[in-house]
Amino acid sequence: MSRVDFSQTTNGIIQVLEREEPLLSSLSEDVVASRFNKQNRTIKQILGHLIDSASNNTHRIIHLQNQPSPLIFPDYANLGNNDRWIAIQNYQTENWNNLIQLWKYSNLHVIHVINHVDQSKLNNEWLNTFGDKISLRSMIEDYLPHLHLHINEIHELCQIHV
Repeated sequence: MSRVDFSQTTNGIIQVLEREEPLLSSLSEDVVASRFNKQNRTIKQILGHLIDSASNNTHRIIHLQNQPSPLIFPDYANLGNNDRWIAIQNYQTENWNNLIQLWKYSNLHVIHVINHVDQSKLNNEWLNTFGDKISLRSMIEDYLPHLHLHINEIHELCQIHV
């Protein structure tokens, strides 16, 4: 079996972290707490969602390597669950600099986990809420586009009144 190279994903995550950390750090509390996207999330809540994404994907990657496939794993992203996660953790009142650092280091850990994935498990699947089967490989490959989607939302919110 030839080794699957995830460097495009991991290098892409690093590029996002290096580019976005200074921008995020430059934003005022007023900006991050008061501008809302179409899902009614503030910049703080969007970054919190990305922290949840890093955490949940780390757990999925681990479980998909040591549990029978297909894996039934809680699906935080559908049916409004991700909004409940955001509310329960109250990202809106979290210290902004702490959120930035948690986001950064959670993603550095995702990179570490991806770099050490058992290649023989890449076809293992988990079932989401809708019964869709998602392979470990496709989950890893879809991580960066999801990160870009939400970073672009933050950019759009920064441009509204800037």
